[in-house]
Amino acid sequence: MLWDAKLHKGARKVLHELIFSSFFMEMEYKKLFAVEFVKYYKALQKEYINDDHDRALSVTALSVQMFTVPTLARHLIEEQNVITTITETLLEVLPEYLDKNDKFNFQGYSQDKLNRVYAVIYDLRYVLGGKPTLWTDRLRERFLEGFVSFLRILTCMQGMEEIKRQFGQHIEVDPDWEAAIAIQMQLKNILLMFQEWCASDEELLLRAYRECHKAVMRCSTSSRSREKTVFHLCGHTLESRPYRVSADPVSIHLPLSRTLAGLHVRLSKTGAISRLHEFVSPEEFQVELLVEYPLRCLVLVAQVAAEMWRRNGLSLISQVFYYQDVKCREEMYDKDIIMLQIGASLMDPNQFLLLILQRYELADAFKKLKPTKDQDLIKQCNVLIEEMLQILIYVVGERYVPGLSNVTKEDVTMREIIHLLCIEPMAHSAITESLPENENNETGLENVIDKVATFKKPGVSGHGVYELKDECLKEFNMFFYHYTKTQHSKAEHTQKKRRKQENRDEALLPPPPPDFSPAFSNVVRILNCDVMMHILRTILQRAVELETHLWTEAMIQMVLHLLSLGLLEEKQQLQKHPEEEVTFDFYHKATRMGSSALNAVNVLMLLEKLKRVPQLEAQKDTVSWILQMFDTVKRLREKSSLTTVAATSGSEATKGDETQSTQDQEKAERKRKAEAARLHRQKIMAQMSALQRNFIETHKLLYENTLEAQGKEDAIMEEESMSSAIDYSKIALGPKRGPSVAEKEVLTCILCQEEQEVKLESAAMVLSVCVQKSTALTQNRSRILELSGDTVDPLFMHPDLPCGTHTGSCGHVMHAACWQKYFEAMQLNFRQRLHVEQIFDLENGEYLCPLCKSLCNTVIPIIPLQAQKINSEDAEAVAQILSLARWLEIITARILGYSLKNAKGEKQNLPAFANKGPGNSALEFHSILSFGVQSSAKYSSSIKEMLILFATTIYRVGLKVAPNEADYRIPMMTWSTCAFTIQCIENLLETEGKPLFGSLQNRQHSGLKALVQFAAAQRTTSPQGLIQKHLVRLLGVLLPAFKVEDTPSLLEVDMFHVLVGVVLSFPSLYWEDAVDLQPSSISSAYNHLYLFHLTTLAHITQIVVSSAAGGESPTARSPDNSEEARSAQSFCREVCQYTSGCFSQDIPGWFVWDSVKKGIMPYLRCAALFFHYLLGVSPPEELLQAVSEEVQFKALCSYLSLPTNLFLLFQEYWDTVNPLLQRWCADPLVLSCLKGKSSAIKYPRKRNSLIELPEDYSCLLNQASQFRCPRSSDDEQKHPVLCLFCGAMLCSQNTCCQELVNGEELGACTSHALQCGAGVCMFLKIRECKVVLIEGKTRGCLYPAPYLDEYGETDPGLKRGNPLHLCRERYRKLHLLWQQHCIIEEIARSQETNQIFLGFNWQLL
Repeated sequence: MLWDAKLHKGARKVLHELIFSSFFMEMEYKKLFAVEFVKYYKALQKEYINDDHDRALSVTALSVQMFTVPTLARHLIEEQNVITTITETLLEVLPEYLDKNDKFNFQGYSQDKLNRVYAVIYDLRYVLGGKPTLWTDRLRERFLEGFVSFLRILTCMQGMEEIKRQFGQHIEVDPDWEAAIAIQMQLKNILLMFQEWCASDEELLLRAYRECHKAVMRCSTSSRSREKTVFHLCGHTLESRPYRVSADPVSIHLPLSRTLAGLHVRLSKTGAISRLHEFVSPEEFQVELLVEYPLRCLVLVAQVAAEMWRRNGLSLISQVFYYQDVKCREEMYDKDIIMLQIGASLMDPNQFLLLILQRYELADAFKKLKPTKDQDLIKQCNVLIEEMLQILIYVVGERYVPGLSNVTKEDVTMREIIHLLCIEPMAHSAITESLPENENNETGLENVIDKVATFKKPGVSGHGVYELKDECLKEFNMFFYHYTKTQHSKAEHTQKKRRKQENRDEALLPPPPPDFSPAFSNVVRILNCDVMMHILRTILQRAVELETHLWTEAMIQMVLHLLSLGLLEEKQQLQKHPEEEVTFDFYHKATRMGSSALNAVNVLMLLEKLKRVPQLEAQKDTVSWILQMFDTVKRLREKSSLTTVAATSGSEATKGDETQSTQDQEKAERKRKAEAARLHRQKIMAQMSALQRNFIETHKLLYENTLEAQGKEDAIMEEESMSSAIDYSKIALGPKRGPSVAEKEVLTCILCQEEQEVKLESAAMVLSVCVQKSTALTQNRSRILELSGDTVDPLFMHPDLPCGTHTGSCGHVMHAACWQKYFEAMQLNFRQRLHVEQIFDLENGEYLCPLCKSLCNTVIPIIPLQAQKINSEDAEAVAQILSLARWLEIITARILGYSLKNAKGEKQNLPAFANKGPGNSALEFHSILSFGVQSSAKYSSSIKEMLILFATTIYRVGLKVAPNEADYRIPMMTWSTCAFTIQCIENLLETEGKPLFGSLQNRQHSGLKALVQFAAAQRTTSPQGLIQKHLVRLLGVLLPAFKVEDTPSLLEVDMFHVLVGVVLSFPSLYWEDAVDLQPSSISSAYNHLYLFHLTTLAHITQIVVSSAAGGESPTARSPDNSEEARSAQSFCREVCQYTSGCFSQDIPGWFVWDSVKKGIMPYLRCAALFFHYLLGVSPPEELLQAVSEEVQFKALCSYLSLPTNLFLLFQEYWDTVNPLLQRWCADPLVLSCLKGKSSAIKYPRKRNSLIELPEDYSCLLNQASQFRCPRSSDDEQKHPVLCLFCGAMLCSQNTCCQELVNGEELGACTSHALQCGAGVCMFLKIRECKVVLIEGKTRGCLYPAPYLDEYGETDPGLKRGNPLHLCRERYRKLHLLWQQHCIIEEIARSQETNQIFLGFNWQLL
């Protein structure tokens, strides 16, 4: 053991393991080892304190294994005197901190050394852990010896680090105060344990009390040198030595006095106080001296509150805070109050109050002296009076201490909880933190909480709270001594508000306190002594005479509280004992006239006058209650008196009845007012109804017409069958397209607050948006994403949607010019503050929305919807000519014409059927224009500029490349982000079970509208030839005739992306060299219809092929011979024929139809959203509300001009589609899938969700404990984190798993996020129970985990250790955070409010 400090780390570990596996295995050897350990204890501890290794590597750490065994600890106390050994060790290792008076002074202390000294204090705590039930003489003597030795440490602490009030100038350097308070905290439980040990044996308690009293007396003799002074008031005199807290040294550290107070209370509790005179004679006791130091400490606190010690700096304010804080108050503040109660019980009450007045330096304030005009001094004086009255309330009223009155520890805890919950409903952890802990770190909360409160479960956010039961509200005491000033005012406000809501008076009266135990019964005498009456009368007199500068409302409240306590005390005594035995005469003293001219009225008269003081309106109810109590006490006294005359009692009873009736009248008045208000509301409602009826009568004709028309419509609806009841105004595609709903849009700029109508020719208005890469819709996260976008061709999206570009908006509008100024100002501000770390990247165009502080990285121009109406006659005429076949011929000729123009003789990219068409003539080339054209929309230069800016941002963010306005991929990225964002929103609505239209948030609605209109307008900023090339490549998927080498297979593209691309790029075919044209409404209607139908046919083929390729066997079901099933069967026969039998004919038609119907729904929903925001045609009512899937399907088909039997589409266009279907089915990949050689995406795609987490958190902890880092060979503790997107377990914050990506060192989480979530990811730190959100390499934040304890609270860091269970609602909230693409926004918000993590290196997470 003695060699331990000289050995190196490895050798120590081996030695300790040897001790564990040998000595500690047998109790006898453990005992022998413990004896030797105690023998060399001092030497070992000194070596450890001078050592530089951790406690875990020192042999002294083994003490816990020995000292915590109760039998062994008792043996060591008896035989080895271990308590004395430990306390002497403490004194021997701290001599450098003793000053010339042998008091500790920790100025310039070493934090490391003190932390090592705490280990000795812990050992003392371990030894005292098991209180003996049986005492022997030897144990008693040894313990007392150890206690006396411990008192020597307390003597060195009594009065340590004295401070003196600064005058003139502020203190230059704040003294070190932390060490003294820290030692006080460490000793708190030890002091309580010593007191409990003493209290378990009467003889020991009395002897320990004597020793402690002697120690206090020795420390209190120093101030006896001064001569005594005399103080007179109200005919009473006090002789005391002069001392002023404001001028003389004072200390907040008085552990000896406080230990004595604790022992005194335990004497009272055990009844041993009756024998106290045998051990401490009354002459020796000197109660004034015992009270002196704690009283000085309380006066210091009062003077700090009065701001008299401002020049002493923050160190004093911090000490006062801890003095009253829950961590220290049990052995500091609470014991000082007890010591004052001891003084009040043993001293003459008038002398006691005179001493308090003198120490609070308020002697002059209650004498008839002319007050000063100095406002600061008056304010100080008023605060000191308030503080003194508060202490008097505590001395008389605070009786919830076992021994002070007949209460238990449970009663004390219950009262603490009641008063905490009177402030507001609180979480379990908040209550626990506000309660003092015992030596086992327990608060006793669980034993009593259910008696006083009910638990209210949490919602999706926040935590569960306890609410106080109504029957416990009567226990509320406004002047509860553990309330801080903030808590006091908050509790008062809450309780008054509650009483007001219940239509009761606002008087917050003190609850009847429990009776003092016999040893403290004299404390109440201070309520009815002369000096107290003088204090109360003086303050009330000042209020009545309206000397506003000499009193405050708080002061009056306290006086009223003291009066209430006096009356309650007298009432309780009169109810329990006959009147002649009751010596407490508060009523007589209060109704007696004052002796001096100043007090020439009694308290009762002053209270009557007080009711008329306007400033005290809020106290009116309390005053009324006190006057009623005076009357009750008077009647109690008269009732018990034998000489009472019946007539008198009759008149008194009448008077009591009058008081009662006054209260009844007040209640009735309140009731009458409430009833009058109700009648007034009724009258107003009746008037409004009358006005409405009058308006209807006046405009009767209009209402009749409306109702008539409505009636006719209803009749027609009833006559028609459901199939033909189609509202033609709610069709988005084709010649029967409904009118566009284009409303005049007037928006307000959030920066300049000016309104502007959105027009094409006006200056641009923009929405703040955030563009980000996303993997929220993919199922295959193993697909490697290309980190560099230089070679990526984004025209075709894989049907698995591996990585899209999402555009989200917060919905706030600005002028483009205002936004540019705002952004430039931010850049300028950033340049001037280079040392400040920003939460956004200005280089990449990031900024915070000026209004909601969402993270944005660009703006999107708001482009108005162009209203279009179709002439039905023209549409019918065109319908006769423009069939799908004719339309295909026309566009083929147009595309061929462009190809010939651009090819200049090179024919490698020409369509395969170029020579089969009716001609390459100019007539055929221009025939596309004959179905209606119009000039293209003209955009203002400001809008064009914003179109280019936003398109470039999409390109830059989506492909992770440098911005290039001329890049050919910009239009592709525009269409891609438009399609992907719509798919994300549709996915979200489906997941939440919301209707397709009508349930979007405003920001989603305005963002989507702006995005679709932008995607349509962006074409005008790019060369039309480029758009045409993209269109031809897209059409190559649908029309195999346009197929070129790089055209992907039908199964390798997402059809909705193709649809958006072809619809938005199609107008480029109308471009002429000389004029800028676009299709007319009718042309657009047919273009949209045929493009959509073609894409839908291709998608149906995709679904049929992929469902057959999946090899799923249809579930047994009765044969379905519906029209849809028959159509599906005939379609399958065709497909089987075209795939040379690879497609099985055995698949029943109903199964194919079922697969198609389910698989096509997401596509139809996305298409409906797209065409609605593109064309502005109102959707059918069924899509605005939650309806069954069948109704929704029919509504979508109606809106998109599709037959409800989708296979009829093939039949309608069979001649044209047949060759297309033939070519689609002959595709090598299709055949490969059908043969089972390769796989295809199944439709509908599986909706994404976060991984399934276990219900019990301990399962995750077990999983983490078994985690072994694949790249590390050592057994060092790792930080396992779980990716909530894919379920991968990673080794976080460790060098072993860092990866080199593009020349940068990235941590495991950051590099995983790049692959799994395109840089955005969500992890659960298992050992800390925290969720980490990260974005890119530089940003991240912590987020509450979805695991809650039984009290509805999270446990970050697993500090509380309660069992945790998964909260589904919170996990769903995390899921929505991901699916709504709000992770970046959450990180930005968190970093803005919480600056702690700004310096954290997220890159290496």
